Amino acid sequence: MGKNKNATWIWYPGDFEIWKGNIFNNRRTERGSMFPPFWKQDSHYVTVAFTTTVDLAEEEVIAVWTEGAFNFALDGKLISQLSDPKNFWYEEGDNKGYRIRIPKGCHKLEFKVWNQQQLPALFVQGDTIQSNNTWLATYEDKIWIDENGVAHGSGIYVPAGSWHFDSPGETPSRYSLRWCEAFPVSSEKVAGGTLYDFGRETFGHLDFRQPKGNGTAHIYYGESREEALDKEHCETLDAMPITNDHTLFPVGSKAFRYVYIEDCGSISYQLAMYEEYSPFDPSHSGSFRCSDDLLNRIWDVSARTLELTTQEFFMDGIKRDRWTWSGDAIQSYLMNYYLHFDSDCVKRTIRQLRGKDPVTAHINTIMDYSFYWFMSVVDYYQYTGDSDFVCEMWPRMLTLMDYILTRTNAEGMAEGQPDDWIFVDWVDFPMHKRGALAFEQVLFIAALFAMEKAAHICNEPEKADYYQGLAAQLSGKLERTFWSNEQHAFMHAIEDGVLNPQVTKFPNMFALRTIAMSEERQEQIMKSVMLNPDIPPITTPYMRFYELEALCEDGLHQQVLREIRDYWGGMLREGATSFWEKYVPTESGTQHLAMYGRPYGKSLCHAWGASPIYLLGKYFLGVQPTRPGYQEYVVQPSLGDLEWMEGDVPTPHGMIHVYMDCQQVKVMATEGCGTLIVGNQRMPVEAGKETVIRFSAC
Repeated sequence: MGKNKNATWIWYPGDFEIWKGNIFNNRRTERGSMFPPFWKQDSHYVTVAFTTTVDLAEEEVIAVWTEGAFNFALDGKLISQLSDPKNFWYEEGDNKGYRIRIPKGCHKLEFKVWNQQQLPALFVQGDTIQSNNTWLATYEDKIWIDENGVAHGSGIYVPAGSWHFDSPGETPSRYSLRWCEAFPVSSEKVAGGTLYDFGRETFGHLDFRQPKGNGTAHIYYGESREEALDKEHCETLDAMPITNDHTLFPVGSKAFRYVYIEDCGSISYQLAMYEEYSPFDPSHSGSFRCSDDLLNRIWDVSARTLELTTQEFFMDGIKRDRWTWSGDAIQSYLMNYYLHFDSDCVKRTIRQLRGKDPVTAHINTIMDYSFYWFMSVVDYYQYTGDSDFVCEMWPRMLTLMDYILTRTNAEGMAEGQPDDWIFVDWVDFPMHKRGALAFEQVLFIAALFAMEKAAHICNEPEKADYYQGLAAQLSGKLERTFWSNEQHAFMHAIEDGVLNPQVTKFPNMFALRTIAMSEERQEQIMKSVMLNPDIPPITTPYMRFYELEALCEDGLHQQVLREIRDYWGGMLREGATSFWEKYVPTESGTQHLAMYGRPYGKSLCHAWGASPIYLLGKYFLGVQPTRPGYQEYVVQPSLGDLEWMEGDVPTPHGMIHVYMDCQQVKVMATEGCGTLIVGNQRMPVEAGKETVIRFSAC
């Protein structure tokens, strides 16, 4: 991606995400108590130096704005309003701020900005001098002091970070999401209060309009009716004083569909809300419609779910946890590529999750989630073609992988340490997570392959060979240690030299997408594991994402449609207006609301519940990039048991529209070069031209 040459706010790269992420991840509450994440949170650098060199034909006056206190050095000499008022002054007015006169000729400009509370940031605007990501930034690491007290070294300079804050008043610290009004669709009196129903899951602030009287409105939020009415156990609540015809917004956004408000005192009001959302361009958004109205509803609710969980970052759930989790996020990224293609939110979340060096724990403390983080970086490159971002992340990929390699066991396998969380999935059957799990080794191999690819992108061929060698070694150990010729499957784990013979879908379905294997081996895994009713079922949308992907890769599209209808359609039949953290079809009533030993602990709007977006876009509309950034792509649609379908898939530079019925496939793309594949037929797809393949019957 190119450099921004217009004036914009700049900061130390990654620090906007870390600073904003700390605010974001600490907004969670449980029954009025703040609830911070339980992993290490890094901080932004409080002092940052920014520098650039200029060659001016004429003197130039630059305007300077900062977030924080600053100093300025011209060619290494500090100047200020006091020391040189003719060349450094402050102007009032609409564009109030500092002005600095730069004489003609070649000069080095350096600003140092300090801000303990917020992000140290700089905005410089002149006729030719503009702050942007061509400037360099340092937090002045590797400075050393000699015996005479003289400082040496200039720090490690890197290209400054920036985004879309392109005017002096549009400061990074003021960034917020958009808001829109919403109103209850119904209300009813219940036991001394009023229950309001907003009709569907939402996220934002309540607004008490036309308040009258004096008293306190006690507010109980619920993703379900039962939760809102259960004052003793609902997950979130508020109390709003109304005094002298005045009230405030409740503190912090909340997730809810229902709100129960119990009145204390004599008060009246009209209730509304401001829904918080991340803006997107409808003209550059994915769509899906087909002959099955249930699937259309599933697509719509999936889109609603992902939109609600796309905030400043991709979060897991809007009620609980409201945090960035790497395992949740990698799925959100993939769904996002088929819905709104918000690459900026992907980058923000990847940066925020990784944080700073030194590495002292796995991402989110979860071993699997560190592996997913590596995979997400190269996924991003495949969909966007943005090699600059991969190379920005490369140093932190190296240090995170170094940390992982120091914690392998004697066999070179990833094995959980006492301070690690081995997650895999929430399961309803006994599954030990001790020793070296086959699942973790498969993810480890995928992470090493990601390192190999990133090394090539960043022109580090020796590193690429090194990580490819490690991946090959671990692949051999996986085969020798865990594969069972009798079970035709990878076994679960090995602990103290003893093999745990349990068979689960987790390592096997990830091996299908990660490990090079023969068609015979793939068929064995599909028959013995993925299609075997005796293997314990997966009950979370989280791992159903990968399970159904494996079935699609095997061409079982009709079965996948049936399972989407049963699983996600089952949630709709239970009244879902967004998709859940977990769904067990055999449960009923309030059992669907409980999790973690709490009656309303389950998140009823969870990002990983939106996976039909990805499955329908990639495997039914059939669109996926074959070269980074959709330089080349394929469209290989599959109707399954549908009569017709059509939809749009966004790309970095345009849209791909696909229509298919039992007689034809039509593709129209605005950008790029693609190939339409239907059975044995292949046709090139050219931008701006409709490509059609006709056939006799489904």
